[in-house]
Amino acid sequence: MHHDAESGRPARDQTGHLIGGVPIEFPERARQRHRRGPLFGYRTAQRYPLPVPAQPHSERIAVYDSAGRVIGAADRATVYRDGLWHASAGVLVRSGDGERIYVHRRTETKMVFAGMHDCLAGGVVDPGEDPADTATRELAEELGIVAETPPLPLASASWDGEWLGKPMRCHLFAYELRYDGPIRHQPEEIADGWWWTEQRLRAHLADPDWPFVPDTRVLIPEMFT
Repeated sequence: MHHDAESGRPARDQTGHLIGGVPIEFPERARQRHRRGPLFGYRTAQRYPLPVPAQPHSERIAVYDSAGRVIGAADRATVYRDGLWHASAGVLVRSGDGERIYVHRRTETKMVFAGMHDCLAGGVVDPGEDPADTATRELAEELGIVAETPPLPLASASWDGEWLGKPMRCHLFAYELRYDGPIRHQPEEIADGWWWTEQRLRAHLADPDWPFVPDTRVLIPEMFT
């Protein structure tokens, strides 16, 4: 092995190999880093950042066929991107006397229909979940209402629609609950909410410029017969 005459250290060529000794192999990126500076210390810490934590898996939801049969499950983002049939269930909350309906505005962070209004507290059906169970779960999550009795079936439809230029296909299930108790919004889902009479809600629905979710709009004729 050769040594540098001045320092007495083992001599290396420009590639980092020991002259007259066993060569040290560096992958190309490591070789570049080796040439730039020391392997330890502040400068190296900048070039060797801490690993970025893996992103959590996207939420998986039930996938249906056009006839309403469950055929599997997929990430929610994939379902929306590819226009796969899925299912959604929600609850129309009426006051105990039936005169008022609870209306809410969705948050701006929702994956679809962000910032729009709705009169159903609901969401997509999870794998292995029945739509009625979905409706009950979403009611508790979004409005903080734990129903003493299950909400009653109200309407259903299959919506083969479009959103933002992409197909949106969903089997829709609506239920109804009479309720006069307190309401607690889930801040990630609900931006605001209030009680309206059915007549006032109908008047807003008649305005084409009022932003109301298109899937619930499909159910309106059957819900308000």
